Amino acid sequence: MRIDKTHRKWAIATLAICVAAVVLYVPYALRPETPSGGSWPGLVYGIAGFGMMVYAGVLGARKKVRVWRLGRAQTWMRGHLWLGLLSLPLIMLHAGLTFGVGLTAVLMWLFVVVVVSGVAGAWLQHTMPSRLLREVPMETIYDQIAHVRAQLLDEADTVVAEACGKLELEAVAPAARDAYDRTAGGAVAETATAAAAALATTSRIDAEESAPLREFYMQEMRAFVKQATAAHPLADARTAAARFEKVRALVPADFQAAIADLENICEEERQLIRQSRLHRVLHGWLLVHVPLSIALLVLAVVHIVMALRY
Repeated sequence: MRIDKTHRKWAIATLAICVAAVVLYVPYALRPETPSGGSWPGLVYGIAGFGMMVYAGVLGARKKVRVWRLGRAQTWMRGHLWLGLLSLPLIMLHAGLTFGVGLTAVLMWLFVVVVVSGVAGAWLQHTMPSRLLREVPMETIYDQIAHVRAQLLDEADTVVAEACGKLELEAVAPAARDAYDRTAGGAVAETATAAAAALATTSRIDAEESAPLREFYMQEMRAFVKQATAAHPLADARTAAARFEKVRALVPADFQAAIADLENICEEERQLIRQSRLHRVLHGWLLVHVPLSIALLVLAVVHIVMALRY
């Protein structure tokens, strides 16, 4: 993951503070007394670490409360990332490099999970835009995906209707023949009947030619376009290509353009599936990070109150 110059400065400052904290911890740890959070060095580490935790937690409140728009959003985000990351080693030094027992152990393990999920989220936010450009060149606004799918369904229906529209003539020929039989007599009726029979024969020929395409669309593709899922065979590009090749071999050359259009529509659907999946991944980590961060801050306050009282 490439780091820009500003993030590099934050990283260097974070590393420098961490190294300084560890260097200062060495003579403290070498004393005869066992390091503890209740000693004055332990309290300094604890206060500094908790202050950074609070700063990292305030970012969420800043996003929710408009009047808290203090400072640049990028500065807050960088501080949230690097100071939140720095708070972990400081709290570890506060605890004497042990996870403790009871509530302390719960706090430490929860802290590790929160920091790891935060780093994972930062990595996703950094890499996901380029991944979207690479895997979803037809990216659309996420909230418009349902509308785009409806448009693709209409487009696919139109393509198939234009290619296989002669199938509708099968219903016209018998009706036309009955009308002529009722209104005309003799030779006129025979002529009309012969013409209708010829038309019906032509319709059946056209129907037979377009039947593979129409059946494929109605039985497989339309359901995929209407409600695309990753489990559908057409969601896999190789499987879809094989299915289309099979249909292409069964119909005349006149239908090749329609098949190409349907292939493009399926590709757009596959990209919408990928975009939806990447969007869920990008935002799903917040379902872990945010609630656990809130729980961590609440339990940290409980820990502080209990430590001061007892």
